[in-house]
Amino acid sequence: MTEMEQSEVYIVPNPTGPTEAVSIDAAVCVGCNACANICRTQTILPNPEPGQPPVVVFPDECWYCGCCVEACRTGALEMHLPINQRILFKRKKTGEVFRIGQADGPEKSFFLEPFGWR
Repeated sequence: MTEMEQSEVYIVPNPTGPTEAVSIDAAVCVGCNACANICRTQTILPNPEPGQPPVVVFPDECWYCGCCVEACRTGALEMHLPINQRILFKRKKTGEVFRIGQADGPEKSFFLEPFGWR
């Protein structure tokens, strides 16, 4: 590509379905691109404008691994699990939500309120 052609290229989101895998809070994001650099499926790409939040380009390609959320040092990313992954186990007596055979998740776990979705 020539320099002229490169200046005419830009990233646009490609929402092929109703999935919103990851949302980025622009008010909190510092544009460091740590999430884009660690994303295994290139669901998130760096914004071509320095200091701006990355762009969630291919939400349907997300593996929901959470590495982008963990890499974000400001807490600007929120993962939204698809319906088929929102299954929780809850104790009838206490209301405690847990994962079978695993220790409780970290503070920003999908298994703690609000349980990974809005």
